[in-house]
Amino acid sequence: MTTERPRRSFASARSFAATSMGVTAGLIGYLFLVEVTSGILQGYYIPLIPDLVKNLGVVDADFNWFEAGQLLVSALVVPIIAKLGDMWGHRRMLLATTVLTAAASWWLVFANDFVSFLLAWALQGFYAVWLPLEVALIFDRGRRTGRAASQTRRAAGLLVVALEVGAIAGAVAGGRVFAALGGAVAPTLMVPALAVTLVFFVVLFGVPESTPLPGRSLDVAGFSILTAGLLLITSGLTFLRINGPGTWWVWGLIAVGVLVFVPFVRYERRQSDPAIDMRVLSRPTMWPVQLTAALIGISLLGAQVPLSTFAGTDPVNGYGLGLTASEISNLIGAYLVSMILGALLFPLISAWATPRAALIGGALLVGLGYLMFLPLHSTVPQVVTNMIIAGLGSGSLVGALPSAAAAAAPRGQTGMAAALTNTSKTVGGSFASAVFGVVLFAGASSVTATASSLIGYMQVWAICGVGALVAAALLLFVPRTAFGDTEVSDERVSDVDPAVDQAR
Repeated sequence: MTTERPRRSFASARSFAATSMGVTAGLIGYLFLVEVTSGILQGYYIPLIPDLVKNLGVVDADFNWFEAGQLLVSALVVPIIAKLGDMWGHRRMLLATTVLTAAASWWLVFANDFVSFLLAWALQGFYAVWLPLEVALIFDRGRRTGRAASQTRRAAGLLVVALEVGAIAGAVAGGRVFAALGGAVAPTLMVPALAVTLVFFVVLFGVPESTPLPGRSLDVAGFSILTAGLLLITSGLTFLRINGPGTWWVWGLIAVGVLVFVPFVRYERRQSDPAIDMRVLSRPTMWPVQLTAALIGISLLGAQVPLSTFAGTDPVNGYGLGLTASEISNLIGAYLVSMILGALLFPLISAWATPRAALIGGALLVGLGYLMFLPLHSTVPQVVTNMIIAGLGSGSLVGALPSAAAAAAPRGQTGMAAALTNTSKTVGGSFASAVFGVVLFAGASSVTATASSLIGYMQVWAICGVGALVAAALLLFVPRTAFGDTEVSDERVSDVDPAVDQAR
C-alpha cells in the first residue's frame, strides 16, 4: 500500500523554494527595477523645474518648499515604516509605500496650485524607504545561506547602480518628453506615475516576503517623541535656509529639537521593544556607521546645487566655469557614472581587504575629492577630476552604509538599522543645505547680482571634505573584522530584544 504525499499548492511551493534558495538573481533583478524607478523619480523632474514653476504661477525660490517638504516626510516616515517592516514583513511595507508613492505621483499630474502640488510632492518622499527595505529583504534571504553580509554588499552595489541609471535616464527623459508633448505639463508628469504604478506589480509578483520575528510591538510613544525631535530639527533647518540666520526662533526650533532627544534616549532605555534600541545603537559596529551616514549626507545631499551653480557662474566674477545647462548636465553625468563605478567596486574591495577598510577608503575618497577643490577649481578638467574622485567614494557608501548597519543589527532589527542610515543622511543633508545657503548668500559677489563669492564656495568644499575625513576617523572605531559573514552567522539570541527573546 502506498501513502499519497500531500500536494503543495503553487504558492506554498514557490514560498518554499524562495526560502531554500536565499538570495537569487531573480530577487535582485526585481529590486533592481524598483531602484531604477526610484532613480527616475529623483532625476525626471529636475529639467522640468522652470516649467513647473511657471505652470504653478510661483517664483523659483518657492520650489525650495517642495524639496524641504519631501525631505521632512522622508525623515519622519522612514524609521516608522522600517520598524513596521521588521514587525510585519519588509515586502508588505515595500508594497504599501509603493502604493503611497504612486498615489502622490498621480496627484502631481492633476495638482494645479501651490498647496496641492506641495502636499503631493512631499508625500512622494515615501520612496526614500525603498532602499532600506530592499537591503533588509536581501539580508533576510541571505541568512539562509550563511553569507548574508557579503551577499547584501554585492546586491546593494547593484541597487545603487540601478538608482543612478534611473536618475540619469530620468534626467535625460524629462526634458525630451516635455518637448515631445508640446510643453504639456500634465501628460509629461504621467511618465513617473506610470513607472511607480508598474513597479508595484513587480514587487507584488516577483519579490518574496521576509520572515519577521513574532512578539514585536510598535513603540508608539517612542516614535512620537522621535518624530517630534526630527520635525523640530528639520523644520528649523528649512527655515534657517529660507529666513536666514538672523531669525532667532529658527535657532530655538533646532535647539528644542536637539533637547527632545534627551528624554527620548531615557525613555527608550526602559522599553523592552523600543523604537530604537539604544543598546544596539551604542555598539562600535553601529554608531560610527550612523554618524558616517550623517557626515556623508552633507556632501551627498547638500553640495550638488552649489557645484552646479559654481559650474554655471560667469568667469567675469573671477571664478566659475561659465558652463551652459547642457554642459552642466554632462558634468553631473560624469559624477553619477563615477558613483556607479564606486558602487560596483565596493564589494570587490571588501572581499580583497575588509568591509571596514572599504568604508574608510570610500570616506577618504569623498574627503579628498572635495578638498581638492580648494586649490583646483579653475578649469573643467580639474573640476571633473575632483567630482569623479568624490563620486567614487560617495557611490561606494550609498549602498554600503545601510548594508553595514543591517550586518551590525540583530535579527528583527535589520530594516530599522538600515533605515536609520537614511534618516541620518537626510538630517546631515538638511543641515548642509541650510548652512550652505547661508554661507553662499552671505558671501554674495559684487560683480553680478546672482553670484556668490569664491570664499563661500571654498567654505562649502571645506565643510564637505572635513566632514568626510571625520567620518573616516570615526570608522576606525569599528572592529577590524566587523560586517563579515561569520559575525552574522554566529549572532546570539541574547542580542535580540528581551520581548522577542521571550516570544521565542
